[in-house]
Amino acid sequence: MLRVSKLTDYATIVMTCLVDTGDGVLSAQCLAERARLEVPTVSKLLKQLAQAGLVVSTRGINGGYRLTRTPQRISIADIVIAMEGPIGMTECSAHAGLCDHEPHCGVRVNWQRINQAIAGALESVTLADMVKPPPKRGATIPLRVATA
Repeated sequence: MLRVSKLTDYATIVMTCLVDTGDGVLSAQCLAERARLEVPTVSKLLKQLAQAGLVVSTRGINGGYRLTRTPQRISIADIVIAMEGPIGMTECSAHAGLCDHEPHCGVRVNWQRINQAIAGALESVTLADMVKPPPKRGATIPLRVATA
C-alpha cells in the first residue's frame, strides 16, 4: 500500500490550522490543541516545516508560528517533500544513478511516468484546497493534473 507517514499526515493537519491565523501567529501549544496532537509531536513537525521554509517562527511572549506563503502557494507536495524528502515511487524515480540495473531496466520509464503522475497530483492540491468544505456527497472531486 502506498501512503504517507503519520508525521506527514499530522504536518498537513498542523499546516491547515495555521491557515486560519492570517498574518497572526500560533504557539506550538495552541497548534497542538487545535490539531488534537501532543505538543512534542507538533514541535517536531514545526521544526521540519521551518527547515523546509514553509513556516517561520517568531520568538518572544507573543511569538509563535505562521505560514511563509499564502495557502494557495503551498502545495501538498511541498509538505510531503518537507517531511519525507523527494517524491519517488522507486529509488530511480527520485534519484538517478542509485541502482545498478538502471542502464538495462525495462520498467524504469513506466515507474517514472507513475511517479510524475503522483507528484503532479500532489502539486495540484494546495493548502487552501485542504481547508475548503468537503464536496457534497456523491460529487466528484476534480483533480488538476499538470500536463507536460
